[in-house]
Amino acid sequence: MIQGKIRSGMGGWTFEPWDTSFYPDKLAKAKQLHFASRQVPSIEVNGTYYSSFKEPTFVKWANDTPEGFVFSLKGNRFVTNRRVLGEAGESIMRFLGSGIVALGDKLG
Repeated sequence: MIQGKIRSGMGGWTFEPWDTSFYPDKLAKAKQLHFASRQVPSIEVNGTYYSSFKEPTFVKWANDTPEGFVFSLKGNRFVTNRRVLGEAGESIMRFLGSGIVALGDKLG
């Protein structure tokens, strides 16, 4: 039997209503990932669907999160929203080459 690990997390970490209900009072936005990543073992990054990020962003995210934490990145819309998936090759390569490997073991 194949064994694996199931992680339950949350979608994103920036959500204005959480500023007063999930996060400690007056926690700086720049510290929200650090805090959230210590409450759940995984976070889905919705932003990668809508826009591109560069390697320094992924490096910062990796450094802000604890050992064993995993990010689940959404594929970019230019990859996933194709009528003919076979035509997505260039977009896939752009997404994979954007620096996501900088997440290392934290890329789920």
